[in-house]
Amino acid sequence: MTNISFYHATLALYILLQLSATSPADALRGFTTSFIHRDSPASPFYDPSLSQADRTTGAIRRSISRLSRFKSALNLPNNDVKQTEDVNSKIVWASGDYLMEFYVGTPPFKQLAIADTGSDITWTQCLPCENCFKQDQPIFNSENSSTFRPLTCGSSLCQALGDSNACKETNGTCQYQLGYGDFSSSVGVLAMETYTIGGTSIPKLAYGCSHESQGTFQPDTAGIVGLGGGSFSLIGQLGKSIAGKFSYCLASYHKNRVSQKSSNISFGSNAIVSGSGVVTTSLVSKSPKTFYYLTLEALSVGGDNKTRFPFKGVNAVEKGNIIIDSGTTLTILPSNMYQSLEDSMKRAIRADPVQDPQGLLNLCYKNVEGFTAPTITAHFAGGADLVLPDTSTFVLNGDLLCLAIVPNDGVAIYGNLSQVDFLIGYDLENRTVSFKPTDCSKE
Repeated sequence: MTNISFYHATLALYILLQLSATSPADALRGFTTSFIHRDSPASPFYDPSLSQADRTTGAIRRSISRLSRFKSALNLPNNDVKQTEDVNSKIVWASGDYLMEFYVGTPPFKQLAIADTGSDITWTQCLPCENCFKQDQPIFNSENSSTFRPLTCGSSLCQALGDSNACKETNGTCQYQLGYGDFSSSVGVLAMETYTIGGTSIPKLAYGCSHESQGTFQPDTAGIVGLGGGSFSLIGQLGKSIAGKFSYCLASYHKNRVSQKSSNISFGSNAIVSGSGVVTTSLVSKSPKTFYYLTLEALSVGGDNKTRFPFKGVNAVEKGNIIIDSGTTLTILPSNMYQSLEDSMKRAIRADPVQDPQGLLNLCYKNVEGFTAPTITAHFAGGADLVLPDTSTFVLNGDLLCLAIVPNDGVAIYGNLSQVDFLIGYDLENRTVSFKPTDCSKE
């Protein structure tokens, strides 16, 4: 997770040695598993009693809560704490919109956990779990797994936890302790365990067996799948066995419903993004390593470069100025850039704006037949221009259609609504992210 302050050089070597039990040929052939939107009817925890407005409000509030955690991780002043507490009394700190299906242990035990590119350690709740949040799916019992191997406090992996190491001695079982800016936490045992993903079994990966999970976690998840850029993440541990590659394709939102299709996340050779229409931009190395930083140079409206306005300043754009994140629904921009976008959208849309009665989103219109909004193009470094239709930029909010982009100074986030219907491939060896326009419901 992002509160791991440092990594020993021995960690990378240790992980590579642990992965040697897996045949490189098997790993590099690639594997794929499901991404399930938490509000999709494809989810086993789908609640048909919730309206589309309820689901949208939940996603908006999760984005606000998640912004608070990003600011905490980046040691930035957080002026959103009061707002987050006001609107998020029942919202998890990392309540990402997509759940990832995987199996842990031997025999394999199915888990659905939040797929989070903004976190590192993978953990799920484990028995005994007396001080834990309510979980709808069965809870993993490590005593039933023949491959569960707790680490000792003196092991290199445990020591590499840094500030997250809760060990009081060197001979006992490794205890981890994770705390977050919204007062959520997870405490448990750090172990080596076998994961099964898309039918491929991978032994001896670091796994957090959580016996205490505090906070407002939602019952549809068992925990977190860490897909961040740090050494402890699933991606970091798989490393060269997947050639540093993973990709996902998020099925499209529609104005009046959430797609019933599952999305896919792929690793290794299955994750290569190529062909017509692919554009590529560079990953920027910054601290903390958990996050994936891109450089957003400008936005434009309606395909008209006359409306183009830069991320910051006129002559220079800071490298690595925005985090691409699977767990945040909204896109969050600096206030000055957002205001230029809003003003351009108002001029282009032939309708009168309506105030959001909940005060969550800034630019809303009545959801009437024939409503259209211009495309927004995100111009990333290296000529990676992403054209976003209104189905990716406006979200149904009650009986309104609202721009799913909000202003906030300090942290800029490229959220998952702006990522739908793109096959997005991360190549950590070559430090690039590639985008290919794709109907993800058919993938």
